[in-house]
Formats: sequence, C-alpha cells, structure tokens
Amino acid sequence: MNQPLPADATAIPQEFLDVFAEQKAHYHAHRNPSYEERVADLKALHRLLVENREALIDAVNTDYGCRARFETILSELLMNQEGILDVIKHLKKWMKPQKRALDVTQYPLAKARVVPQPLGVVGIVVPWNFPISMAFAPLTGIFAAGNTAMIKMSENSNALAALFKALAPKYFSAGKLAFFEDGNGRGPAFTQLPFDHLFFTGSPATGKAVMANCAKNLTPVTLELGGKSPAVVAPDYAITTATERVMWVKMFNAGQICTNVDYLYLPEGKEEEFVSEARRICNARYPDINNGDYTAVIDQRSYDRLQATLEDARSKGARVINLFDNQQPDASRRIFPPHVVLDVTDDMEIMQREVFGPLLPVKTYRNRDEVIDYIDGKPRPLAFYVYTNDKALADWYIQHTLSGGVTVNDGLIHAALHSLPFGGVGNSGMGHYHGYEGFTTFSKMRPIFYQGPVRAMNMLMPPYAGKANRMLNFMLKMKS
Repeated sequence: MNQPLPADATAIPQEFLDVFAEQKAHYHAHRNPSYEERVADLKALHRLLVENREALIDAVNTDYGCRARFETILSELLMNQEGILDVIKHLKKWMKPQKRALDVTQYPLAKARVVPQPLGVVGIVVPWNFPISMAFAPLTGIFAAGNTAMIKMSENSNALAALFKALAPKYFSAGKLAFFEDGNGRGPAFTQLPFDHLFFTGSPATGKAVMANCAKNLTPVTLELGGKSPAVVAPDYAITTATERVMWVKMFNAGQICTNVDYLYLPEGKEEEFVSEARRICNARYPDINNGDYTAVIDQRSYDRLQATLEDARSKGARVINLFDNQQPDASRRIFPPHVVLDVTDDMEIMQREVFGPLLPVKTYRNRDEVIDYIDGKPRPLAFYVYTNDKALADWYIQHTLSGGVTVNDGLIHAALHSLPFGGVGNSGMGHYHGYEGFTTFSKMRPIFYQGPVRAMNMLMPPYAGKANRMLNFMLKMKS
C-alpha cells in the first residue's frame, strides 16, 4: 500500500487508525495467502453465520424493531452461507494464472499471463437494510481474493454492530477483520482512510461524498447505489401473476430494498384489476400484521418520510390506496401498510426520489415507446423488471434500456444469483461483486509478460533501413 494517511488524520478516530495500521502490517506479512489459507478464512466466515444464527437474527430484529425472522434467515443467512460455499467450490480455478495470447512481435517462446493478486486492506461501508448480507457478500469476495477487511456498520445497526465486534475476534485477528459501529461523524472519517479499495452501499447522494473522499487518496471504489427501478407489465402477461410477483417484492422487508420495484407501468385500463389483486394478495399473505411476518420501517425519520410522501401525492391529485383491510400506519411500532398510488405525476415526491418502502406508484401506457421514453429520460436504475411471455418483446425492452441488472417475469431474483455479477451503472453505481466478479473486483488482475530466450523484437531494432523496415512491412502485410 503506497498511500500515506491523509494530512488531517487527527480527525479520524484513533480506533480506525490503529486497526488500519494493524491490517496494513498483516497484509505486508501475508501478501499472497495460499488457497488453503483463503478457504480456511471463508470457512470461518461460514461458521460465524451458522454458529451464531439466533444471536444474529435477534440483533437485526432489535435494530429494526420488528424484522421478519423468515426474511432474515432467507436473505441474510442462507444466501450468504450458500454464497460462501459456492466461492469455495470455484476458488482454486479462479486463483490460477490465466494464459493470454501473444502478438506477432513476441513469438515464438515468450509467455503472457494474468495473475490475480490481493489488493491489501479493503473497507466496507454497510447499509442498514440488509446489514448482514451487505457485509458478508462483499467480504466473501474480499477474503477469496486474499485481502483484509475493515467494516463500518450503519448507525441504524447498533445492536448488530456490537454483536459483530464481539464475535469477530473469536474467528479472526483484528489484522484480518474488524467491525466498527457508526455515529458522531464516523462514516466520513472511515472513508478518508487510504484503503486499497472501498466498497460502499447506499444512496447516490452519499455515494458522491464517499467517492470525493476516496478521490483524495486515489482509492478505487465500488459503489452500489439505488434509484428508481421500474417494472413494466406487457399486455400479454396475466395481471394476476404479475401482481403476485410485484407485491412479493414490494412487501419483502417492507419494501426497503435497493433493487425494489420503485414504480410500475401497467397497460392503460389494467390499474383497477391490479389494485383488486394487490389488496387480495396483501391480506392473504399478512392476515395478522402483528405476528412478526411484516417488517417495520427502520426508524422514525424514514416512517415520517413515507407519511409525508403519501400526503404530498394526495395533495397533488393522486389516489392513495391502503392495501390492508384493517391496518392503518402505526407510528408506535413503525408498521407501514403497503399502498398503491395511482394517477401520479412527476412533480410528486414519490416520483422524484427512491421510495425505499412499501409504496408503489403506478403509471399507465398505451404503447411501449412511451415506457422507453420515460425510463430513458431518467437516471439509470439499479434494476429493471419486465413481465411478458413474448421473448422478442422482453429482448426489445432490454435492448432499449440500461440498468444494473434485469429480471424477466419476476423481481429481485437476478440479485440473488451467485453466478451473476451484481452492480449498478451511472447514477445507480459502478463496479460489480458476487461470485467471480467479486473475486476480480477485489484482486489486482496483474498482467505479466515473460520474455523468451529468443527475442523477436531484436529484428525491429534501429537502424530502421534495411532488415527492420523489411520485417515491419512483412508484418503489416500479414495483418492487412
């Protein structure tokens, strides 16, 4: 690691500086962990999740006030356990040097290789919505690549941060892995450290500030941001099926997902059928809102923002529909029922910023070009969802949009597959992780050329008149 600490390092908590120095020393002493060492680290990560399952579930539930146990197990524990095991299965192949072709000037006995090497100390800034997953998914790639990691949790994840701080030393030295809680301006201070790579998940606005801090040290960044991810239902697709799948996404984690359906396009005239189906589905899936299956909004500020968003839409002419029959928003428990918002316009708050909650604005269209014109006129989203049985139409929508990822005829699923890279584009982020892409993101894919005993370049040495010029003309002819 070549970057010095920033000039204003005194503003950075001493705890950060001490651990950073320890991890820097660990990296220099263990620059290239073996396959066996990396697998051992990954297995230790897996054990941490398995052996502390109940404590992790309880900590997340404490931070949320009410986090559906099933959703924590599925999206935070099972997915990451599976992801770690999948990386272990492929890691030996990923670590092998890759042979690359030679050009005409380097034959016959030279070699070209790309060799993956660890970057060093990697920082992770974790959001509150999936706090286990957003720590362990990138961490899996970081350890597979042979790095060390410092992880700053969200200020809304204090119980989980305290638990991680207590658990991590049982599995790793601080030189390999360390967790930190947030609060009192620690976030900006954390991103000022001269990491070898920084991984951030959060809003585009905060992402800009993070990137500015990293620029001071030329720290490369992976930014997983968000934005308004659209979904479109084609006329050929059954509204019943589309509604079931869209509402599963919208109610999972109370809609607090960066790849959620942020607004929905329906064929004109289908909105009432959608609302009817959505109401039926919501009440069937959550007959008792108090049984712990429906997740709370993370904090009072977010709850108040959702309320204000609905009031803003209503005051500007939208139809706001509570999909639960017998449940109004409950401020005391921060339980916010799913709402559909019809007749939305672009001057409404709900269409200007990411919803990040169980509110679904619905727009209608008459032809597909309307949809593309609207989506293309907005910042590029993290996800795009199209519902159609017509493969040609699905491909048309994919070819005429650009987003971080796509799921056809469902929601979220592309983001959960370990074989697919995950990442945004433009306003929704930069860089990828998951699986092999996670390994390469946190590795220096180092190009190396090995000169052979016979140097072809000797035939191109000056003076250029004569043999060198004849050889150059011969090579030009070969490539013409």
